[in-house]
Amino acid sequence: MDDKDQRMKTGTDGFDAILGGGLPPNYFYLLEGDPGAGKTTLALQFLFEGIKHGESVLYVTLSETKSELEAVARSHGWDLKPIPIYELFAERGPLSPDDHYTVFHPSDVELADTAKTVLAEVERRKPARMVIDSLAELRMLAREPIIYRRQILGFKHHLEGQNTTVLLLDDRTGRSPDMQLHSIVHGVVTMEKLAREYGVTRRRLEAVKMRGMQVSEGYHDYVIRKGGLKVFPRLRASEHGKDFKIEPASSGVAELDTMMGGGIDRGTSTLLIGPAGSGKSTVSLQFAAAACSRGERVSVFTFEESQQTFMERAKGLAIDLASPRSCGLLEVTQLDPAELSPGEFVDTIRAAVEERNTRMVIIDSLNGFLQAMPGEQFLAIQLHELLTFLNQQGVVSLMVLAQAGLIGTAMQAPVDVSYLADTILLLRYFEAFGEVRQAISVVKKRSGRHERSIRELQLSSSGIRVGAPLRDFQGILTGTPSFLGGTAGIGNSSGDD
Repeated sequence: MDDKDQRMKTGTDGFDAILGGGLPPNYFYLLEGDPGAGKTTLALQFLFEGIKHGESVLYVTLSETKSELEAVARSHGWDLKPIPIYELFAERGPLSPDDHYTVFHPSDVELADTAKTVLAEVERRKPARMVIDSLAELRMLAREPIIYRRQILGFKHHLEGQNTTVLLLDDRTGRSPDMQLHSIVHGVVTMEKLAREYGVTRRRLEAVKMRGMQVSEGYHDYVIRKGGLKVFPRLRASEHGKDFKIEPASSGVAELDTMMGGGIDRGTSTLLIGPAGSGKSTVSLQFAAAACSRGERVSVFTFEESQQTFMERAKGLAIDLASPRSCGLLEVTQLDPAELSPGEFVDTIRAAVEERNTRMVIIDSLNGFLQAMPGEQFLAIQLHELLTFLNQQGVVSLMVLAQAGLIGTAMQAPVDVSYLADTILLLRYFEAFGEVRQAISVVKKRSGRHERSIRELQLSSSGIRVGAPLRDFQGILTGTPSFLGGTAGIGNSSGDD
């Protein structure tokens, strides 16, 4: 079998998925990135994966000391003893091939001698996996770009036929990518560390080049946590899909189902949009409770409120979510946009659907999701991919989006995603008889018929009530309606048209 048809696991499942299963063995790969991007951590995971499979490994370091590498390992709960570390600087001492940690002084020799020493150690240990950290030191020793290039080519030539897979680590400090080096190696992976004005630093990687391989292109978010890197492959909806029966999912409120032509169709997305406090989240909770009563698993992702507040609010509206949550049908995840990357959020939803068979996903709200994005222009693209994935899985998706303002025509959403939703539920405040009331209407439904009327929405300790169409008012959606006479629909929950 050709090497390119084989795959060497990297120790990071998400990274392997991006590479189509792992790295083809016996080639040179360049891992370049910003300081603090996690290159050393990923390299150590690569070597530990080799040890797990009974392979010999070697870590050659020209920049980080043994104690620094041990500090990285300790932060992840790893023991470095199984990994031979060949150290070309640091403390003074005799060079002994029997030492586990070998010390050498590059300041005392030329680049060629350094290269010979490394190759001699490789010949002695015959590693299947090898890391050289970092190329910046070799570049400084070489002084001239042509000498540096020849030395890398010399490494590559001498290791051909040795059955060794090599990771070359390189910092991108104050310079552009080394395109000459890119042309020499078999593959290039770039790791970036992006500072945000507030919140956790965002990290992402890209497989810039992989010869003869089909990889998942573009940027992929990752995080560094105890235990190593966790990579979140960019979601590609075209790779996911299954057969499902298209049928309406009831809300459990007859009048609301009537408005929506029987309910929300499976495999579609619904946007609940309106000002703060108009009942968007409450309506979504009603759909969640109805789904759980049918024995379906529901995942709620909330940005704005804690899990305790979420459950208490449902209890106050006579919506029972405690029982389905205790038996595992309801999963409530509280998210912090300051600590979250978009890739991690999307991957969390994907795992809920594919691994735990979630049939309804509620995002409350898209305003929080927007805050997790580095720029508004990317939200629609990523959200489109996510909704396409959920639709192809037959999942009912509900998204809450709060508008700025309370009444009148000046209300605006922070971003326009209405064209992405299959169904739109519009909620509004309106004034009637000296009271502030709430109204609900279906303004869009791609997958079938729906009512075009506007009904009053009542929220109380008895639950959700949807009244008859408000035919005696004009201009309800503006927030300042005109009363045409009569009392039809006001305070009436009979649902009669």
